[in-house]
Amino acid sequence: MARLTEAQQRFLDNPYYAVVTTIRPDGTPHNTVVWVEQADGEVSFNTATGRAKARHLERNLAVALTVLDPSDPYRWLSLSGSAEVTRDDADDQIDRLARKYTGRERFGGRRPGQDRLKVRIRVDRVHAYGID
Repeated sequence: MARLTEAQQRFLDNPYYAVVTTIRPDGTPHNTVVWVEQADGEVSFNTATGRAKARHLERNLAVALTVLDPSDPYRWLSLSGSAEVTRDDADDQIDRLARKYTGRERFGGRRPGQDRLKVRIRVDRVHAYGID
């Protein structure tokens, strides 16, 4: 398992949007924009049951994530590995992510009966550019 450097962890603490890639049943990549969180080098994002990325991860745990600095797109971090999907901490995480990305105390996109999922990435590879 690869580890993020302290500089890479600080980079992910910024409210920079990420693009996560999962694998469709036909083997083609599926990219979506997500909010990302890191805690002590553990990288995760949030989704909900029924969403395409959640369905894809049920079949294939391969995942990749790329984050660009919006003020300098040549400053970026990309990682890949396997996903661990859990409901543990998922509701609290989406609220933390809402604070980070919108400044709101709670996530406003909750739907009745929707289960939130936290997706942890067990990082196998890390590539970065412009992050010291």
